[in-house]
Amino acid sequence: MQTLIFMGSSREDIRGFPEGARRELGRQLLRIQHGLDPDNWKPMKTVGKGVREVRVNVKGQFRVLYVTNIGNAVYVLHAFQKKAQKTSPKDIELGQRRYRQIGC
Repeated sequence: MQTLIFMGSSREDIRGFPEGARRELGRQLLRIQHGLDPDNWKPMKTVGKGVREVRVNVKGQFRVLYVTNIGNAVYVLHAFQKKAQKTSPKDIELGQRRYRQIGC
């Protein structure tokens, strides 16, 4: 099982989500730790190579950006509530910054 490493405020951001979204994200992160794909995801090449976005739609749209191709860890780069169809440049930039912090 891979280790979860939360970058910046990502853990606290997830804790601020509604309970149903937190539980579903927890299940999805556990799948990722065991080497499985989340149920609903897409690649986020604009953030960095190998970055994926977990998509959870429980009482709103919630997203987690993560990367797994570095050692034996899952790096949770950013967690946010999505309010528009397109991911905001601010969220993409924050993901990119944290991606660079892990040496990519």
